[in-house]
Amino acid sequence: MSSKGVIVVYGMTLSTATQRVLVALAEKGLDYELKVVNLMNGENLTPNYLEKHPFGSIPTLVDSDGFMIYDSRAICRYLEKKYKGHGTELIPKGIKALGLFEQGVSIESSNFDSFARKMVGEKVLKKMRGGEPDMNTVAQLRGQLSEVLDVYEKILSKQSYIGGEVFTLADLFHLPYGAMLVKAGENELFDSRPHVKQWWNKISNRSAWKSVVALN
Repeated sequence: MSSKGVIVVYGMTLSTATQRVLVALAEKGLDYELKVVNLMNGENLTPNYLEKHPFGSIPTLVDSDGFMIYDSRAICRYLEKKYKGHGTELIPKGIKALGLFEQGVSIESSNFDSFARKMVGEKVLKKMRGGEPDMNTVAQLRGQLSEVLDVYEKILSKQSYIGGEVFTLADLFHLPYGAMLVKAGENELFDSRPHVKQWWNKISNRSAWKSVVALN
């Protein structure tokens, strides 16, 4: 369980899902303790950890009152609701603003994440495991992600952020995989589209995200 009065995150800083939670905590200005669960040596599959997360994934968060929750996007939503008055407001108020936010969250999970995650898996994670990427698969995924970002360009020509006019979790959720794509040499996906580039520069240069990047 958590140390008394302390928010505890079970995960690792190299994990994109853990990064999502850590940047949300940073945006909210909340202190936390990170307890490393090393995926490389199977710590996530130990009976002790499986009691916290039955699927054996990371992260899991234990709040200062002992409340436990897993799944990075669910954790981020919980943190915003629980600590609404702290730091950056990450879910807007108002029915129309909330509708646009939910639309943006759905866009990220249904369109961006599936292709970005697979592309990172092919270009980055395969190499980390000693393999080589299938460049035909990479090219196919790049084409699919390009089509998604062409639509993003249209959306972002009419609004400042993917979930409306203010920075929200809908934008924050893009950061880990977006940054890994840039690091893997795929920055042209963002840079070749003026509104996407402007949006990506705004969200990736936020101090909260920079603080998470600095952990690795």
